[in-house]
Amino acid sequence: MQEIDMKNFITAVALALGVVGVAHAAYPEKPITAIVPFPPGGSTDAIARTLGAKMSQTLGQQVVVENKAGATGAIGAGLVKSAPPDGYTFLVASIGVYSVNPVLQKKLAYDPAKDFDLLSVAVRAPNVLVAPPSFPANTLQELIAHLKKNPEKVTFATSGAGSSDHLTAALFWQKTGTSGIHVPYKGGAPAITDLIGGHADVSFQNINVVAGHIKTGKLKALAITGDKRSPLLPQVPTLDEAGVKEVDVYSWQAYAAPKGLPADVKSKLYNAIVGALNDPEIKKRLVEQGFEIVANTPEEFSRFQAKELARWKQVIEVGKIVVD
Repeated sequence: MQEIDMKNFITAVALALGVVGVAHAAYPEKPITAIVPFPPGGSTDAIARTLGAKMSQTLGQQVVVENKAGATGAIGAGLVKSAPPDGYTFLVASIGVYSVNPVLQKKLAYDPAKDFDLLSVAVRAPNVLVAPPSFPANTLQELIAHLKKNPEKVTFATSGAGSSDHLTAALFWQKTGTSGIHVPYKGGAPAITDLIGGHADVSFQNINVVAGHIKTGKLKALAITGDKRSPLLPQVPTLDEAGVKEVDVYSWQAYAAPKGLPADVKSKLYNAIVGALNDPEIKKRLVEQGFEIVANTPEEFSRFQAKELARWKQVIEVGKIVVD
């Protein structure tokens, strides 16, 4: 009798282990963490939370957004690099993390091309060259003339050294043969506040954060950095239209995970991301905010990241840009 009970016990344990094995294989079986390497409230955080809600429905598990700010996104990216490649931790970050930090930060704890499975560029948005209403230049050509008459006198406010708006300014100076004073702030919000208050002269800011200020007259727009006009500000010309070539710049947000995701897990994550981006309600909301849906493949993202890295490496080297 005791022998039979032992056999039954072993069989029960084997069956239980089999059930556990099946459950483990059915990814996901627990909540998933989306790490945003910036403070709450910015564009990247908004994208992660907007898409995360839809992804939770698709995957059947909650996608929890955690903000791990610091070192221009490098701290959060390093945490994702060190996480197990099981699909329960992924990164939502912007251009700086993938294609600027590797050039500017000499002791970077991650390599975006080697340490991540790049999943998809979710969205992109152009920058807008803005100034307070009192600034003397009202067009791009007037600004260029003003800069040439007043070298190293016009202040360019940015959200920080090495940020998208800083590098856009550097590229603009290089392509127009002008210069200005770089004034880095701790984020885009204080830079915009000083612009509105007339304490800074001009700035390249993400369209989605300044469009409202432009429409209410608190800021004036001189040009947009996209390759075409934005439906959010159709009256604002592109830099190319205004005579400045090769300054087509977009800020973008993208998804990545620790290197080595199982193929089926990678596929589920990718499909959940793209599915959320193509949801009619979400798509409409993002477009109204000035974002363009990209939703490219991992292979396309990999090629794009390498191209962006090479582009900004050249801008940084020519401009002799360094960060502490």
